[in-house]
Amino acid sequence: MDAGIALPSLEAKTNNATARRPFSLAARAALTTALVLAAFLGAIGLTLSQSYDSSERNKLQDRLHDYVITYIAGTDPRRDGTPLLPDTPPDPMFSRPGSGLYAVVTGENGFHWESPSALERDFGFLPKLAPGQQQFIGPIDTELGRLYYYSFGIALDVPNGNPVLLTFTVAQTEEELEGNVAVYRRSLIGWLALLGVMLIVLQLILLYWSLTPLRKVASDLSRIERGKTDHLDSQYPLELTGLTERINAFIDSERVQRTRYRNTLADLAHSLKTPLAVIRSQLESAGDVPVAARLPVLDQVRKMDELVAYQLARAATTGSQTFASAVPIAGHAEDLVQSLEKVYAAKNVLCEFDIQDNAAFYGEQGDLLELMGNLLENAFKWARHHVLLVVKMQSAGGRQRPGLLLSVEDDGPGIDDDKIEKVLQRGVRGDERVQGHGIGLSIVQDIVRAYHGELTVDRSEEFGGARFSVLLPPG
Repeated sequence: MDAGIALPSLEAKTNNATARRPFSLAARAALTTALVLAAFLGAIGLTLSQSYDSSERNKLQDRLHDYVITYIAGTDPRRDGTPLLPDTPPDPMFSRPGSGLYAVVTGENGFHWESPSALERDFGFLPKLAPGQQQFIGPIDTELGRLYYYSFGIALDVPNGNPVLLTFTVAQTEEELEGNVAVYRRSLIGWLALLGVMLIVLQLILLYWSLTPLRKVASDLSRIERGKTDHLDSQYPLELTGLTERINAFIDSERVQRTRYRNTLADLAHSLKTPLAVIRSQLESAGDVPVAARLPVLDQVRKMDELVAYQLARAATTGSQTFASAVPIAGHAEDLVQSLEKVYAAKNVLCEFDIQDNAAFYGEQGDLLELMGNLLENAFKWARHHVLLVVKMQSAGGRQRPGLLLSVEDDGPGIDDDKIEKVLQRGVRGDERVQGHGIGLSIVQDIVRAYHGELTVDRSEEFGGARFSVLLPPG
């Protein structure tokens, strides 16, 4: 028989409202570093770009100044005082029309000279400067495009005549300057981007290395939650030693307190049950008291005994724990079944197992024995010949520990559908439940609720009797 087919469809309850998780320490550090680095490299890039732009402007001014001086040095006056400009320009671009490099000389009495590159172009915007005055302007918008120009005023000496006032101007379009600046900026952005990426990668590597101890602490805590170890026993940096020591102290304190609590309950149980047993023994042996008078008192003593046992078992339930050991189920199931087979040997009940390999219960061993023991005892009591115990591990769903599905089926009379709700009614005590299937269910439900699980009761599809299914969610 494939017991998995007969299982009910159970799903752990999940909270659909997902809160936005805060950024991790690594993400915070990486984001902060990236922002600071972007601002820092941006400021450097802007400073270098402006410095290069200023340097290129200075170079252009010096070059235009040199061209003007070359023209001035090669200019001679004719006999009539008219300036004679040099035939050979300082740069071949002055000889190519529309080359973008222009030379213009203006003077008195309407004198105007232009280099071949400036023929048929309007330079009426150029100023006339006094001797010794110089000017570097640009870029300005003209009909020729955006220009930079350098002008210098001189007084050309004429033999036996008055000096001739001339203004030498050399102009150049901004394409060359802007082209050089654009190339520099692209190269600068590329190198700064590469440097930024390298620094971010280096920072991420340093962050990964620096946060490794914290990840180690988280990994060790996960091992404790899965029950694979008892303490944080790795070597941690000095800054984390105080934290890990306090966590270990908290784990030890929690376990010691839980053990002391259980021992106190056991002592209380012994203290209460012994006087009740003495009272019952005295009433049963009191021959001088009529039976009719003893029965009500004996009945109340029995109820008190059951109530004490139930409330102590309920109080002893530990419930879900953060640092819980993994309790193997198969061995404890075999021990329980062997004991029950002896108790119910006259019924010749056969109990079958369908327990997944490495199935474990994450909690107190006493809670597992109470939970499984009550369900199995209930099944043995009302089964005719067959009982089936099914244990399956459920998907962890991103949690540290997997869930658990435990199901007990029998071939007994089962429970009517209209009585299931009453059987599982919250707060109903054992003596108030449906006869035959109320034994121990109060304790079972308290344990299931303590572990945030779910208990369902239906009819076994294979055997026809009752099926009790417990689903504990991932932890």
